Amino acid sequence: MRKHSTICVLLDIFLGSLSAVMACGNLLVIISIIYFKQLHTPSNYLIVSLAVADLLVGIVVFPFSMSHPLSSCLYYRDLFCKIRDSFDIVLSNTSIFTLCCISVDRYYAVCRPLTYRTEINIRVVSVMILMSWGASIVIAIIFVITELKQEKCVENCFSDVFEKIGIPFFAFYLPVIIMLYIYLRIYLVAQKQTRSIQMIKSGVTVSNGERKATRTLAIVMGAFLICWLPFFLGFSLQLTGGVTVQVYETLNWFALLNSMLNPFIYAFFYSQFRSAFRMILSGKIFKRDFSNSKLV
Repeated sequence: MRKHSTICVLLDIFLGSLSAVMACGNLLVIISIIYFKQLHTPSNYLIVSLAVADLLVGIVVFPFSMSHPLSSCLYYRDLFCKIRDSFDIVLSNTSIFTLCCISVDRYYAVCRPLTYRTEINIRVVSVMILMSWGASIVIAIIFVITELKQEKCVENCFSDVFEKIGIPFFAFYLPVIIMLYIYLRIYLVAQKQTRSIQMIKSGVTVSNGERKATRTLAIVMGAFLICWLPFFLGFSLQLTGGVTVQVYETLNWFALLNSMLNPFIYAFFYSQFRSAFRMILSGKIFKRDFSNSKLV
């Protein structure tokens, strides 16, 4: 049971404020893409999926984590802890699987620009989104089943090893390796196109907008790695007892904060999102229809 000290109250206020900022920021992204027709693109629908996952982290996982901190859940695996962990797994894995889909989208946009609009369409993106959420739910179910089996084990339980190593590998490390490989391919192709005068003359080149979108989404992935990699390393090191409870809980909060960063990255690097955010926050969209406005 947590002590209701002044420090705990201040911490809850601080975390509650972060949760509100996280929810409002991602809600801005969702409203912007849904409302403004200029933002109705397959790439942005993937961003909506990412924003929905981040929004749910702010309004579901954060409150659960405040009332049932990770340190207590490591020792007392009650119903609330299992629910919190299930939501955490589904939403965090949806984020990384969606980022993996975004990297595929960027690969086609940069490396195959002539066929991009026909190969990456609404139908393909819808399948990507459904697969991202579906795979995350499956992983969460496997995690819960593993937890139940682990309760029946005494020591050297295989399910414990699978939980600490197998699930992180398939849910995090493997998708990250795939994304890094794809972005490396994109970088090499973009560099080749920049140096090739013949390709520029023939018109087979990547627009500045596509380059900027790829760079911005690479920054989004970089922020995700910085926030989540320490947590997954700590998650795996629990098997050897190399991480203290306090460090592990700190890494968990640091990982969850990633859901707050993406809207600020979009606002900083995308002029279209900046324009959309300004119009929404100023209340212009409530006065008349701006859905067909040109965002610059």
